[in-house]
Amino acid sequence: MKRKGFITALLAISAVPLFGFTPFERISKKKEKGFKITAGEGRIHGHLKLKGVNSNVLDVKVSGKDTKGHLAIFEQTSLSQGRGTPLHIHTSQDEIFYILEGEYHFQVGDEKYHMSVGDSIFLPRKVPHAWTQKSVTGKMTVILQPAGKLEDFFVTMAGLDHEPTPGEIERIFEENEMKVIGPPLKLE
Repeated sequence: MKRKGFITALLAISAVPLFGFTPFERISKKKEKGFKITAGEGRIHGHLKLKGVNSNVLDVKVSGKDTKGHLAIFEQTSLSQGRGTPLHIHTSQDEIFYILEGEYHFQVGDEKYHMSVGDSIFLPRKVPHAWTQKSVTGKMTVILQPAGKLEDFFVTMAGLDHEPTPGEIERIFEENEMKVIGPPLKLE
């Protein structure tokens, strides 16, 4: 074999094992299965009855644990007319809401929006936002990308044995990659 052909062949053979360590290879060999979550059910935690910010029920549909932290999807049944989140920011996640039932008011940055069935809203990371439930009841799909710690926030809020103080709420927000920067949005 000529020297040039030998070196080319040696380089080609030595590069083959490297392909087994590429992210593409790891993804293509994934053997995980899909799953179904039945209507009215929550994955992993069951129904999470929240305390503090509101007393809504949250169902995890797709956990961040299912997606290696890339995505989380929740369904929130709203039972707290006139209540909502304080003005806050997510440091590392974008958030999308899709209204399934009821009416809400949202604030994103300086803009305010009235939301009703079929409306969607995008809340970019690091932009202050809040929402308040306008109707007696409601339901929203909430999508977070990447998943972050919002699921942990919901589990913590549901696990409290008391209604938290505003100071406790701020602390729990911060422990879960969010920061409270203002009061809840008032209904107009």
